[in-house]
Amino acid sequence: MKRHIHNINSAVEAVFANKFRSILTALGIIFGVAAVIAMMAIGKGAQQEILEQIKMVGVNNIVITPKLPDEEDGVATGGEDAAASGSATNKAKNFSPGLTLNDVESFYQILPGIELISSEVVFNAPVVKSGTQRTAKFSGVTPAFFKVFNIELQQGEMFTEPQLENGNPVCIIGPEIRSRFFKQENPIGKRIKCGNIWLEVIGVLKSRIVSEKANENLGVSEFNNTVFVPIKTILMRYKDRSLITKSSLNTNNDDNSQTKSKNINQLDKIIIQVEDSERLLETANLVKRMLIRRHAGQEDFEIKIPELLLKQQQRTKDIFNIVLGAIASISLIVGGIGIMNIMLASVMERIREIGVRMAMGARKSDIIFQFVAEATLISISGGFIGVILGVVLAKIIMQVTGILTIVSLLSIVISFGVSATVGIVFGLMPAQTASKQDPVTSLRHD
Repeated sequence: MKRHIHNINSAVEAVFANKFRSILTALGIIFGVAAVIAMMAIGKGAQQEILEQIKMVGVNNIVITPKLPDEEDGVATGGEDAAASGSATNKAKNFSPGLTLNDVESFYQILPGIELISSEVVFNAPVVKSGTQRTAKFSGVTPAFFKVFNIELQQGEMFTEPQLENGNPVCIIGPEIRSRFFKQENPIGKRIKCGNIWLEVIGVLKSRIVSEKANENLGVSEFNNTVFVPIKTILMRYKDRSLITKSSLNTNNDDNSQTKSKNINQLDKIIIQVEDSERLLETANLVKRMLIRRHAGQEDFEIKIPELLLKQQQRTKDIFNIVLGAIASISLIVGGIGIMNIMLASVMERIREIGVRMAMGARKSDIIFQFVAEATLISISGGFIGVILGVVLAKIIMQVTGILTIVSLLSIVISFGVSATVGIVFGLMPAQTASKQDPVTSLRHD
C-alpha cells in the first residue's frame, strides 16, 4: 500500500510540475464530456416533449378533418367508389354533405370498441366585454373533447346534459380569455358576448402550453385563447355551415366569378378514441370506407393517427440522439489519443527519471502504475471540468434556442466513467513503454 501511495504522489507531482501541458492534454476530455452531456440533454428534452404530447393527445385516437374542395376543380378528390365509376363528370355530380353530426351518430351505431367520440366546430369571432373587444376562437364541443385531450377545469363545472341538448348559451373559457376580460374578478356566472350571442361563463380551463407542431400534426386544438360552448349552441345560435340560407346563397352569387373554396362541412374535426390500440388501423380503415359511402363516393376528408406520428417522431429522435452521441463520443476518443501522445512524449523526456527510480528499487509494475495514474488523473480532472461545462452548455442552449434540455444523472455518470476509462486505456501503452526501459541505458540518457 505504501508503494502505491508513493507512486500516486509521484504521479500528482508530475502532473502539477507540468500544469500547462496537463491542461492542454485534458482539453480533449473536457470538450468530449461536455459534448456528450449536452447532446444527451437535448435528446432527453426531446423525449420529454414527446411524452408531454402523448399526455396531451392521449392514446388510441383517430383524427378526422375535412379536406376542402380543390380550387381548380371545385370538387374533392374521389374515393374508392368514385374511382370505380370511372367518370370525372359523375364525380362532379356527386354531392357530399361533408362532416356532420350524422356521421358521428353513425360511428356510435356501427363502429365496435369505441370509447369516446369528440366533435368540434370552430369559428373566429369577436369577444366583447365591458367595451373591450378581442378576436378569439369560438369552438363548439362536447364533454368528450376535454376527456380526449386530458384538459382539466381550474374552476367551475362542465356542460350538463340539458345544456348540451337544448343548446343553452353557456361557455367555458381558456386562461388567456380570463386574463384579458376578467383580470380583477371571478368569471364564473358573468356574461360575455361572443359573435352575436351573450354567453354565461360556467368554467375556466387550466393553462397548458401547446406547441405549433402538436396543433398541425397531432390534431391538438389550441384552447388557451378559446371560448368553448356546447356544439348545438354554436350550430343553433351562431352558424351552421351545412344549412342553405339566403345569406349563403347571396355570398355564393357574389363570389361566383372567383375560384374560392367553400367550406360546407358542419364539423371541423372528429376525434374517435378506440378502446384497443391494436385495432387503430383496422378502425381507421373502417371509418374511411364508411365516410366515403356516406359522402357519395367523395374522399373529402383526411384521417390521421397521432400515435403513429408520435412513434415516427420517437424513432427519428432516437436515431438523431444516437448520431449526436456517436459524434460527441468521438471527442472522447480524440481526447484519449491526445493523452496517449502526450504521455509517450513525457516518457521520452523522463527516461533518466525512470532509470533513477528503477535503480533505487522501483519495479516495472510501479512504473506502470505511476504513468497510468498520471493519465487517469488528467482524464478524471478533465471529466470533472467537462461535467460542469456540459451542464452549463445545456442551460445556455435552452436559454438561447428555446430547445428543452434535461441533464440526467445517467448522462453524467456515463460520461465521467468513460473519461476515467479513456485515461486508463490510453495511458496503459505509454506506461508499458516506460516500464520496458533499461535502467543502465536510462541513467546514461541526457
